[in-house]
Amino acid sequence: MVRKWKIIWSFMLILLIGLGIYSNVSEDETKASEKQVITIADGGWDSMQVHNYIAAFIIENGYDYPVTFINGSSIATFTGLRTGEIDVYMELWYNNMEKPYLEAVAAGEVVQLSTNLVTDDQGFYVPTYVIEGDPENGIEPMAPDLVTVDDLKKYPELFQDPEDPSKGVIIGAPSGTVIHDVLERKVKTYGLSESYNYFTPGSAGAVTASIARAFMNYEPWVGYQWSPTWAMAKYDMTLLEEPPFDEAIYNENFGTEFPENPALIAANVSFPERAPEIAEFLSNYETSSVITGEALLYMEENDATPKEAALWFLENYEEIWTEWLPEDIAEKVKAALAL
Repeated sequence: MVRKWKIIWSFMLILLIGLGIYSNVSEDETKASEKQVITIADGGWDSMQVHNYIAAFIIENGYDYPVTFINGSSIATFTGLRTGEIDVYMELWYNNMEKPYLEAVAAGEVVQLSTNLVTDDQGFYVPTYVIEGDPENGIEPMAPDLVTVDDLKKYPELFQDPEDPSKGVIIGAPSGTVIHDVLERKVKTYGLSESYNYFTPGSAGAVTASIARAFMNYEPWVGYQWSPTWAMAKYDMTLLEEPPFDEAIYNENFGTEFPENPALIAANVSFPERAPEIAEFLSNYETSSVITGEALLYMEENDATPKEAALWFLENYEEIWTEWLPEDIAEKVKAALAL
């Protein structure tokens, strides 16, 4: 009878193995297979995409989580962050998204994990040769008295709109971004709409392409820029002065300089509990405008993708990103980079 039950149990064990119910898969492999995909917002601009790929490489190779990106405008992707369709936002510009961000935090939908970087130099720029000329290349100053945004009223003919020669043109930000509406309001607040058209470019790439073209031909150009961008890292640009920042005035009509603008790393409120080790990693994630600008310049000068720029960062700034991680995770990431 005992022998009979041994035979039965042996048969059942073989059957379980055959069905995959009993497995020799390791505990780590089982846990990895159970890890849910982490979704990261992709707002479409280069610096955000570089940080997305840096984070994704570390998450996939250091923590064994799969990662995917969800594309869309700033508003659309932030809505996804609030609802949980998106887990992480790697570059959420606070001042550009202040109202919806604070609403989401107050509603218990979104949490801040870290401050990725901070910029205090966004605004209306012109190439420095427009003001100072470029003696080495025989370029005379085109607008020597151009110091402030208000001074643009003296030079609409210099920045002539090819589509409407009766006015100048100020290059703004792509539609679908919060900063687009801010800039459009600024142009009206400063009384520039009487002599300038506000142009909405199709993409951030179109803006930097127009800057590159202007520098190649020493042409006048005026428009919105910020750091980090590869154009700001490469070209000599001058920020036009605006009235000193005043919160009340700025909130009323944006009629002052921009305040200091942090780029936050934010997550859906459920994310830290679902993936605490990734939330911990992202809470340590911190770069700078200068470093990010260098990665973007690498993209431009080497015709590289954001993914390739992320790998360049990981290979060249090991002393920075290893500080974000436990030693064993950092070693796994290093091993993946060496492949």
